[in-house]
Amino acid sequence: MTKENKNKVWGTRVKKPTSKLLQSINSSIDIDKRLFNEDIDASIAHCEMLSKQKIIKGESAKKIISGLKKIRIEIQKNKFKFKTEHEDIHLNVEKRLFEIIGDHAGFLHTARSRNDQVATDFKLWVKKSANIIDKNLTLLIKSFLNKAKKNIDVIMPGFTHLKNAQPVLFSHYLLAYVEMFKRDKKRIKNFLENINENPLGSAALAGTSYNIDRNFTSKKLGFKKPTNNSIDSVSDRDFAIEFLFIASLCSVHLSRLAEEIIIWNSDLVNLISLEDSLLTGSSIMPQKKNPDSAELI
Repeated sequence: MTKENKNKVWGTRVKKPTSKLLQSINSSIDIDKRLFNEDIDASIAHCEMLSKQKIIKGESAKKIISGLKKIRIEIQKNKFKFKTEHEDIHLNVEKRLFEIIGDHAGFLHTARSRNDQVATDFKLWVKKSANIIDKNLTLLIKSFLNKAKKNIDVIMPGFTHLKNAQPVLFSHYLLAYVEMFKRDKKRIKNFLENINENPLGSAALAGTSYNIDRNFTSKKLGFKKPTNNSIDSVSDRDFAIEFLFIASLCSVHLSRLAEEIIIWNSDLVNLISLEDSLLTGSSIMPQKKNPDSAELI
């Protein structure tokens, strides 16, 4: 292999090195390096499957897994050097693996393409992120319920068109947000069920002739089952759009709450006061206490 092609996965098919301009456009490492945990987890599961199916030797599998774990530690300790010329997190990890264990690293990509690798990593990351949001919503609901119990008899004005409309209980107002957050949690639950299929093993688009075990990798990675169609598996990004919708709608609920806090805290309404720890000041007007914490939401 020629020197200029050593850093690429497509071998000698392309005769000239990639231009610097194309590298700058094609590289996604500044964004997708956050997928390093998912990429390494999926690679370890894939490697264990290859060894179990006797597609690669156990010695190679042990070296690969050991090298991947070392790379994870390097990244966690900020000792890993991400390189733009390696485009993405997948190639950055792979190239570093070659540096650590040599040619054994080449066996890791057996029966796998970057297409199913990317789809798997991305789906794992979205699943993790959705679960984090779900847990935070649970904590938020508990907080609202506790606050409602402590203010069960507190009366406040209910507003329409920013005008005093009807008296309502503050607890009743808080429970309105509980309902919103409960709907957010239901959407996340349905979403996690919808995406609980593993694309790994679909390869580029038409699967692989190797005798792989997709049920094994699905169980290892926490998926309910493998996906049914390889073409759809590598092209599907429905889950990303659905996740963005759920997160956006949840953000709308939080933004609504924050806006009401800002209005209530304003000098015109003067319904509530906020702790100083949640406020900022002005560089020119010393009397100001600004509700920036709510404004940022």
